[in-house]
Amino acid sequence: MHKMNEPTLEKVISSAENKMNTTLELFSDELKAIRTGRANIGILDNIKVEYYGENMPINQVATLSTPDSHTIIIDPWDKSIIKTIEKAIETSNIGIKPSNDGNIIRLPIPPLSEERRKEFVKLAKKTAEDFKIAIRNVRREANENIKKLEKDKVISEDDSKKGTEKIQQLTDKFIEKIDKMLQVKEKEIMEV
Repeated sequence: MHKMNEPTLEKVISSAENKMNTTLELFSDELKAIRTGRANIGILDNIKVEYYGENMPINQVATLSTPDSHTIIIDPWDKSIIKTIEKAIETSNIGIKPSNDGNIIRLPIPPLSEERRKEFVKLAKKTAEDFKIAIRNVRREANENIKKLEKDKVISEDDSKKGTEKIQQLTDKFIEKIDKMLQVKEKEIMEV
């Protein structure tokens, strides 16, 4: 008889799928942080500002907008932290110099040179590769768990084969999603 918390083939598969989904979300966040030639508030996602002793994302202390494709406007709800926000942007690695008028911060998004665009594409490709490795690691872990279930006679050899096939299908599906997201990002980066 199975104990309630004992792993089953279904649990192994759904756990792997959840981990792959989480990996895909993290990849999506990483891609947002890579600059394109267009104004995109996503480049500020990883920048934190100290506010009342807590590190907060900029979008939790200000309204962010893009009035045009070459400007990001940061409108702090508390004007006393303008300098703090500016400092956080200057010390981040996005490479954009903020300016403020005492009320709002403007981030002029310079068009990317051909060379910078190629660097960002390379960064996006490397990031995609890292996340594909993460997906494959989830696959390896799931397959090891399936083999263990088979060895412990919890599932049959047939079910073990079906399980590893299902894990491979999930792996292929998520790697394909990463490739598609990368293609879209490359296009955005190379757009002039």
